[in-house]
Order: sequence, then structure tokens, then C-alpha cells
Amino acid sequence: MKPVVDPSRIAVILPCYNEAAAIAGTVAAFRAALPHATVYVYDNNSQDGTPGIAAAAGAVVRTERMQGKGHVVRRMFADIDADIYVMADGDATYDASAAPEMVRMLIDDQLDMVVGARQSEVEEAYRRGHRLGNQLFTGMLARLFGRSFSDIFSGYRVFSRRFVKSFPVLSEGFEIETEISVHALELRMPVAELVTAYGARPEGSMSKLSTYRDGWRILKTIGTLFRIERPVLFFGAIGAVLAILAILLAIPLGITYAQTGLVPRMPTAILSTGLMILAFLNGFCGLILDTVVRGRREVRRLAYLSFPAPGA
Repeated sequence: MKPVVDPSRIAVILPCYNEAAAIAGTVAAFRAALPHATVYVYDNNSQDGTPGIAAAAGAVVRTERMQGKGHVVRRMFADIDADIYVMADGDATYDASAAPEMVRMLIDDQLDMVVGARQSEVEEAYRRGHRLGNQLFTGMLARLFGRSFSDIFSGYRVFSRRFVKSFPVLSEGFEIETEISVHALELRMPVAELVTAYGARPEGSMSKLSTYRDGWRILKTIGTLFRIERPVLFFGAIGAVLAILAILLAIPLGITYAQTGLVPRMPTAILSTGLMILAFLNGFCGLILDTVVRGRREVRRLAYLSFPAPGA
């Protein structure tokens, strides 16, 4: 039988910070696209009247005082009870009319996440620097984790209940999208992408994303997740570098010892030995932590499987 979901059990969740110029149009667009869904706006300490405008547009307005998109997403996922979650930004840049198709894909194929991959015809909508950074980080994620999405930073996503309720949000800011993507990749969840239109912000709305500051935070997040989820590769790579340095230092010593039977540069010999010991310690750390990570992954997988698939 074809999976079915009660339309009233769909929640549209919109994190917002100072989006007075765009939030009313965003709420109206999603209410039109998903008329039976409940639209939630989570305000993050806006100073421009965003909460009142959102409420007047028909949204359920709630507040998260801890500043940062990651904190807002954590609160939304914890508080809202639904079967399907449609997450977008409150800046009117995402195409709300694509939401029904994304929901349909999630239900029909019993997926856990559908990503709205952005396609912009307006240069100002998706800045060249952000586009380049997206491509670089997407390629990096694919190399580190074996596969990736074409747009890992898209804020337009549809989630199943079992994704949302099994996802331990740890991020604080805009690196949340990276954490979401890695969570799906690590648990090998069934996911898909749908190319969606991406428009320019309305006049009076400004991006909160800092290219360099948030780019650095995203890079640190990828590195941290790589260390946590792939400890054998992470610590193994460090160990390999240390071992190569130790061998390079030891080669002249070995040649001298073979020729004279002496080790004249004792400090170099001690350094080489110490580097090799550190190399082995890193290798063993990676192996031990890999066992710990495997146990954690099994627990997360069981938590994920405790919820039914969409429409089941």
C-alpha cells in the first residue's frame, strides 16, 4: 500500500533573525504551498519586529534566546512534534512551491531527508564566493566521508520524524547544515536531492552569513567530525607523517652506524625514536577510538530505528 501521512502532521519550521522585510512573504508562501501544515517561526532575538509580523502572517511564533542557528534548530527539533518537518530560512529566498514535491518524495520513497539543492538565476542571490566555498567544502566532505550532497549548505530540507528525533544537534551556528549532512551520511540514511529555485533576498533583508568567519567555523566542524567519525584515518594519517619523519631522521644515523659502528648524533637518535613511539601511539589511539565510535554509531542507529519510516 502507498504510504500516507496526515497533512496536519507536517510542520514548517523557519529559524529567523531580523527578517522583518521577508518573514511575512515566507510564511504566506509556505501556507499556500502546504495549506494543512503548521508554520512555526522561531525567533532568535530579532530587534526589528520580526515576531509580531510573523504572528500576523499566521505563523506560530516561539523564541530561542541562545544566539546562533544551531541553537535554534536544536530547539525546534526538540519542541515540535510532527511526522514530517520542512525546514527553510525566513528570508524568502527558497521556493516554497517545491515543498509539496519534496514531501511527496520523502513519503513515496520513505526517505529520511530531501535536500533542496539551490539553483539561482540571479547573481546577487548566491554570491560567487559562497558558491565557490560550497563546492570546495562539498568536495572535501565527499573525500572524507565517501559520498556527499551537491549542496551541503542548503537550508531548505525536508526531514522524517526519525531523522529529527534521533539527531543530537551539537552545532551552534551556520555549521549546522554540515552536521546534518554528516549525520545522514554516517548512518547511511536514505536521502535524496531536488533542484529548487533560489532567489534574491527582498529589499531590506540582509544575509547573516560571514564568508570568512563562518567558513572557518564550518571547516573546523568538518575537521572535528572527521576526527570523531573516522579516527583510524585521522590518527593514522598523523601517525604516518610522524613515522616518515622518524625514518628520514634515522636513515643518516643508520648509514653512519653501518660504516663506523657509532651513533655520534645521540639527540637525533632520541628524537627519531620519540617520533616513532608517537606514531605508534597515534595508530593505537585510532584503533581504540574506532571501536568506541562503532559502539556510538550502533546506539545512534538503534535510536534512529526506534521511530517508524515516513508514512509507515
